[in-house]
Amino acid sequence: SFSLPVSFGAPDLWTAQRDGQVRLRMGESGVAAEPPATVNQVFASAVERFGSCTAFGWKDGEAWKVMNYREYYQQCRTAAKGFLKLGLERCHGVGILGFNSPEWFMADIGAILAGGFAVGIYTTNSPEACQYVAENCQANVLVVENNKQLQKILQVHDQLPHLKAIIQYKDALKDKLPNLYTWEEFMQLGREEPDTQLDEILASQKPNQCCTLIYTSGTTGHPKGVMLSHDNLTWTALSTGRTVCLTDADQSQEIVVSYLPLSHVAAQMVDIWITMRVGGATYFAQPDALKGSLANTLREVRPTAFMGVPRVWEKMQEKMKAIGAKSSTVRRRVASWAKDVGLQTNMMKMERYPLNYRLAKRLVFQKVRKALGLDRCTRCYTGAAPITRDTLEFFLSLDIPVYELYGMSESTGPHTISLSDAFRLTSCGKVIGGCQTKICNPDAEGNGEICFWGRHVFMGYLNMPDKTEEALDKDGWLHSGDLGKHDEQDFLFITGRIKELIITAGGENIPPVPIEDAVKEAIPLISNAMLIGDKRKFLSMLLTVKCHIDGETGAPEDELTPEAVEICRKMGSNVTRVSDIAGGRDRLVTAAIQEGINRVNEQATSNAQRIQKWIVLEKDFSITGGELGPTMKLKRPVVMKMYKEQIENFYKEVATPSTPDNPLPSK
Repeated sequence: SFSLPVSFGAPDLWTAQRDGQVRLRMGESGVAAEPPATVNQVFASAVERFGSCTAFGWKDGEAWKVMNYREYYQQCRTAAKGFLKLGLERCHGVGILGFNSPEWFMADIGAILAGGFAVGIYTTNSPEACQYVAENCQANVLVVENNKQLQKILQVHDQLPHLKAIIQYKDALKDKLPNLYTWEEFMQLGREEPDTQLDEILASQKPNQCCTLIYTSGTTGHPKGVMLSHDNLTWTALSTGRTVCLTDADQSQEIVVSYLPLSHVAAQMVDIWITMRVGGATYFAQPDALKGSLANTLREVRPTAFMGVPRVWEKMQEKMKAIGAKSSTVRRRVASWAKDVGLQTNMMKMERYPLNYRLAKRLVFQKVRKALGLDRCTRCYTGAAPITRDTLEFFLSLDIPVYELYGMSESTGPHTISLSDAFRLTSCGKVIGGCQTKICNPDAEGNGEICFWGRHVFMGYLNMPDKTEEALDKDGWLHSGDLGKHDEQDFLFITGRIKELIITAGGENIPPVPIEDAVKEAIPLISNAMLIGDKRKFLSMLLTVKCHIDGETGAPEDELTPEAVEICRKMGSNVTRVSDIAGGRDRLVTAAIQEGINRVNEQATSNAQRIQKWIVLEKDFSITGGELGPTMKLKRPVVMKMYKEQIENFYKEVATPSTPDNPLPSK
């Protein structure tokens, strides 16, 4: 443990200015006292140690191609010179919009080496959402994957005054436009540039300056640009790698598969930074990874560590259950016996494994692991959204412990991690080396807001000093907005959210209020709307319609308001009561509401933000009913309890929603 510096209240722990510098939260000893380093320094030392090791692999047709660390570093330097040639200015953004690829990594690191900011943009973003991010970071260059992503930028091109060039890294260009380059043309520019300007910039970089922006959706309004410093990235990667005991490539190489959106902090941390620290190799999945091809990639690559969002683990579970249901009775019996043994053994984690466990391991577990491509994988992680106990127990029973980790963009990714020798079901584990957790204002049960301290805490939100001061208190502690508690052995358990943000099973953070407001606007018949979707595979919604309120008691009545009756007339229906509509009783009203929902869904920023199912409830929300607080604010937990049955009906395994799965959008 380390003591915190005494002179507090200093604003120098944070900044909201793009060219600002912060005081690093150095510790007295241990990993917290490690000397700070820039991205370039860490990369250069990786090249020294692991130069000839594979840095990453990608699929070219049916064959895998690889590049080693020495070549990787040279390519990133070339990209940096290319950006400088195109006019990238200090502390301006390079936006990257596309699926994970070697070019994504090179654009990201090239932007940092050139003194700009690497800025991932979600591939599911609408043109307007892309425009906001690109303009907010004053992007001079945008790197897009293909024509589809290019078209989004061209739609908002005239609203991007700082933009000087666009680079497309896959497919041939459909049209030759001014300042639009292929990846090859762009790299050629870099190869022709001398090294002098780049070397001067690298020499001037400091670990306490910003190099990356992660855009995170606020509960309301625009996303915030989380400023991460060189030290945030390089130190967090060091501490995390040590905490989970990764091996350096000179002993045996760690291997990961890159498939989660790199605009998300967790994917960047695992795929780029932690891997670089230990000389690991990253293999790129196919763009349709989450629609099914990930399974093949895992079997081909056989990673040593794998990070899956809850939705990925759930899909594996569903698939295996389906296969299990088809297999012969004997095989089914053996498998279920082995699963019982696996679960019990892992729950006990005895020093000497019982004989039946070793037998089960040979008969069943190794086959299952091999089929999943996880036979070499000693570390399976889940994060970015809460996972159900059912899924954790399912994999535990197959002798695949899935370790939960917890953190946020503002803590450069991880804050606590479960380890093989420190593991509790449904806990997010213990704090990573050199960091601290504090539970603020705990209640009688020990539940309070989870607060973070350490060198992983972000610099601030770009151009948002007020929002930064909300997130960081005067002593520099980062307030997570999550409720949680520690058990007697310091395992952290998340017990709820202070903020209302919905986190789907796929890890997409969705602010409910804007969507609810949009529905009320699109369908004037609607009085109240509540979005459901926390830990769920898709969004659903509870709706109420406008009705008479009892003047005395304030209780909602069955009779529709004259306005509501009029709206229904326009829909072609003669209903006059809530009970005529509720639960889909009136075909015409139901169709009209669905039309309104469709209009709202068309405006959604991503597939995960579409409303898949909804129901009109029997009565409106009210203060007397308990659904609304004194200021008419929706009491979400109360509504969840009251309408538990209706909500569960949405998620009964009947029809699978038809939209493509999109498991890890923005934080």
